[in-house]
Amino acid sequence: MPDKPRIEIHYCPACHWLPRSAWMAQELLHTFNDELAEVALLPASESGRFEIRLGQQLIWDRKRDGGFPDIKTLKQRIRDEVAPDRALGHLDR
Repeated sequence: MPDKPRIEIHYCPACHWLPRSAWMAQELLHTFNDELAEVALLPASESGRFEIRLGQQLIWDRKRDGGFPDIKTLKQRIRDEVAPDRALGHLDR
């Protein structure tokens, strides 16, 4: 059985993005409790950084993707990688 993946949320503490990051971590852990090993919150040294990584794969980058992900988009991107056959209920509509 393969190891469960780890998600890293890199956030800018100077921008006060910890609460948003913690909420996203909570949502991901609640939705993917069987598929994920952990969600780590990592304060970034670069100002304005907000990235979400699944292992080495960049799932979301605030600068590249234009802001912050809505939770629906984030969950869909994570689901597509860790449990592609899984339905997300109302989020898939």
